[in-house]
Amino acid sequence: FVRETPFLADFFRSAINCTLLSFALNTGAYTTEIFYGAIRDTSHGEVEAGRAYGMSRFTLYRRIIIPSALRRALPMYSNEVILMLHATTLAFTATVPDILKITNDAYIATYAPFDAFGIAALLYLCISFTLIFLFRRAEKRFLAHLAV
Repeated sequence: FVRETPFLADFFRSAINCTLLSFALNTGAYTTEIFYGAIRDTSHGEVEAGRAYGMSRFTLYRRIIIPSALRRALPMYSNEVILMLHATTLAFTATVPDILKITNDAYIATYAPFDAFGIAALLYLCISFTLIFLFRRAEKRFLAHLAV
């Protein structure tokens, strides 16, 4: 079926399309589960207070449930982003040019594995620390009411 459908055949012929589709499905599933759990864990007292105030279901979600769930989901979502960054090294197996593929090409050209892979490790380290820093700042700002 895939080979006989022109669009699907063209789409799945490219390694980058397959890689992006698999990453999108993977992170989409985890993100959905994270936000589902955060919405489900909304305190019944908050929901009841909104209903007692006379809020419609849409207003209740817009003003109470979604903002509260986003605040609770932020730490878990930051972990998912970091894990997805580290999962991009799997793109190397599908011959998609990522940091690891370029590092391997540099290693093959120079026969200097410690230089090539050391620089790649530093790049991943810098990207990871930057993402962690940004998410921690967001957590500090949006979760300031939980600080002791």
